[in-house]
Amino acid sequence: MTGLRRFSFNQATAQRWPLPDVVAGCVAAGVPGIGLWREPVAEHGLARSAKLVRDAGLAVTSLCRGGFFAADDWRAENLRAIEEAATLGAPELVLVSGGLPPGSRDIDGARRQVADAIGELAPHAAAAGVRLAIEPLHPMFAADRCVIATLGQALDIAELFDPTVVGVVVDAYHVWWDDTVYAQIERAGPRIAAFQVCDWVTPLPEGVLLGRALPGDGCIELRRLREAVDAAGYAGPIEVEVFSAEVWARPGAEVLDAAITGYLGHVV
Repeated sequence: MTGLRRFSFNQATAQRWPLPDVVAGCVAAGVPGIGLWREPVAEHGLARSAKLVRDAGLAVTSLCRGGFFAADDWRAENLRAIEEAATLGAPELVLVSGGLPPGSRDIDGARRQVADAIGELAPHAAAAGVRLAIEPLHPMFAADRCVIATLGQALDIAELFDPTVVGVVVDAYHVWWDDTVYAQIERAGPRIAAFQVCDWVTPLPEGVLLGRALPGDGCIELRRLREAVDAAGYAGPIEVEVFSAEVWARPGAEVLDAAITGYLGHVV
């Protein structure tokens, strides 16, 4: 396994790089895929974004994000997200479940609500040709961002549905610490909808959401995780997705080059 055949650049890694520049940079670097976020797509215009990426010959590997099922407007917002993914040609819509409902301490109930919401969305996603990809986030985000905290919890929900309609995201940043993760990856098999890589640095900066680093700059066994998802049967794109103020401060082309270097040196 060599080269950039499976490499995808998630646009969040160069947050300050406008979408047309991200697309041009990927084309110039020989990158085949791009992961998109709804907010910058909306800023550029949905139809314009779809045409831009399509004309450039890039594959849209995922759209982030849907979910946040404790919000009052979760249903309408997620139906819009499914439509946007279909328009962009994104096969996977990443779902971040959201935290506890306001004033609630019932995390079990919140997880049941996530499963019920996905059940309501699944027929719409299937009709649109979009798979719902449940992303577990590190447990430190359970209260306010994502009550689905382990790959096992994500699979408990995904297994209620056809694997072509609901799958899971294996994001190195969020799962690397889990001593069951390799068994859960094997369990996931065809339900692996996306594989995202970055690295974990210490000490974490204030605001741990931005504690990610480019591949090779931290402590995660990224190649071992990649070998595990491969062994489970996943042969899809590998997205480099980094949230880091330090990375975002660098020029976009420099970030893309560093992401490719880290990917080739520490993932494949």
